[in-house]
Amino acid sequence: MNRITRIAIVTIATLPLAACATPKARLRTGLADAGLPERTATCMADYMAPRLSLTQLRRLQSLASVSKVDYRRITVDQYLHKVRALKDTELLTVTGKAALSCAL
Repeated sequence: MNRITRIAIVTIATLPLAACATPKARLRTGLADAGLPERTATCMADYMAPRLSLTQLRRLQSLASVSKVDYRRITVDQYLHKVRALKDTELLTVTGKAALSCAL
């Protein structure tokens, strides 16, 4: 097998891995899609991702499916109100701490 063929096989084999986003990246995108400013979304995702379980991250993702409100711009307070509705105290606590630390 020549060098170019090996490179092509390795490249094709690793393409699916490149499509997989980390939980932090998905969380950051979800927060931004929910209407939070990009800088706030990045800061909050950095704080929240290592502190939440995958189940909690999926619950946050469910907020994006609720489209009764215009999410193009949302305040952190409005977002926390939506998180509070999930009735997960740890999720609310971590999200609140992230919001506070990113606001300072």
